[in-house]
Amino acid sequence: MSELLNVTIRDRICQILLNRPEKKNALTLAMYEALTQALVSADADPGVRVILLGSTSDSFCSGNDIADFIAASSRPDAVAAPLAFLQTIASLAKPVMAVVPGAAVGIGTTLLLHCDLVIASDQARFQLPFARLGLVPEGGSSLLFPQLVGHRRAFELLVMGESFSAATARELGLINRVVMLQSLQDLAMLEAGKLAALAPEAVRLSKAMLRSHTQSQLEAVLVAEVEQFASRLGSAEAAEALQAFMEKREPDFSRF
Repeated sequence: MSELLNVTIRDRICQILLNRPEKKNALTLAMYEALTQALVSADADPGVRVILLGSTSDSFCSGNDIADFIAASSRPDAVAAPLAFLQTIASLAKPVMAVVPGAAVGIGTTLLLHCDLVIASDQARFQLPFARLGLVPEGGSSLLFPQLVGHRRAFELLVMGESFSAATARELGLINRVVMLQSLQDLAMLEAGKLAALAPEAVRLSKAMLRSHTQSQLEAVLVAEVEQFASRLGSAEAAEALQAFMEKREPDFSRF
C-alpha cells in the first residue's frame, strides 16, 4: 500500500490511516487513488467487518492540496480520482468509522458525511472554507448538510466557512462522540470492536436501508459538485485566494 497511507487489518477491523503529517494530510490526487484502492479492498475482504479511517498524526485532514489540484487542472482526468473516492466511500457496504484527532478542513469534514460513526477528540476543529478560497462545496455536502442541519445552518457552514469545535460538530449531528485526545484511539478501537462483533449481514443491510433514501440523488450531486469544483480551480477568485495563502494574507475579492 502507498506510503501515503498506513493500512492494517486486525480483529476484523481495517484501519486506513492518512500518513502525510508534514502537510497535515492534505489530499493529493495520488492519495485519493490510494484511498479508493484501500477502501475497495477492505470492502471486498471477507476478513474485514469494519473500516476505520484515521490519521497517523494529530491532524485528521487539512483538505485538498490545492497546489496539486491546480497543477493537474489542465488534465482531462483531473476530477477522476476525487470523484472515484467519493463514489466509493458513499457506496461501501461495510460500516465506516472515522476517528478525528485534530484539524478536519474541507474534504476532511465533508468525507465524514459518508461515515457511519465518527468519534472526535476535544482538540478537533472543523472548517468548510470553500467560498473563502473561491471554491464551491464538494463531497456531497451541498445535499447532505442541508438534510442534516437545514438550509440556513448549512449555508453558514459551507459559505461563511468559519471553524467550529468538536462540541458544535456533535450538536450538529456530524459526529457521535467527543472524547479526550489521549483516550481517542483506545475508545475508537473499543467501539469498532463492538461493531465488528455484531451480525455482519444485519449491519450491512441496516446501513443500506438507512442510505437508500438519498443514494440515487447523491450520485448525481457528487458528479456535479466535482465538475464545478474543478472549474472553480481555474477561476480568478481561486487564484487570488491561493496567492493570498502563499503570501500569508487574507484574500481580497473587492475587484470581483
